[in-house]
Amino acid sequence: MEICNKCGLPKDLCICEDLSKETQKIRVYTNTRRFKKLTTVIDGIDPKNVNIKELSQKLKTKFACGGTIKDGRIELQGDHREEVKKLLVSYGFSKDLIELKS
Repeated sequence: MEICNKCGLPKDLCICEDLSKETQKIRVYTNTRRFKKLTTVIDGIDPKNVNIKELSQKLKTKFACGGTIKDGRIELQGDHREEVKKLLVSYGFSKDLIELKS
């Protein structure tokens, strides 16, 4: 049985990811790309505590759009700011620490 180095609990009972989700300050904003295409950027998620690749995959599947991970940021094609905030809250992130920008 593996034990988490941070909390000392077994890996299957580890609460480190849940605790880190509640303390991260996340910014959700849009960028304009070439040809006036909008992308939604989710910044501030700590890739050490949250599986950013898995989260990106869930978001792309939910919104049926393309996207990528660059420099610790998730970029989604299209404007999905409000929906991203609702979805992040449902995944356990703190509603008060998610900031929407235009």
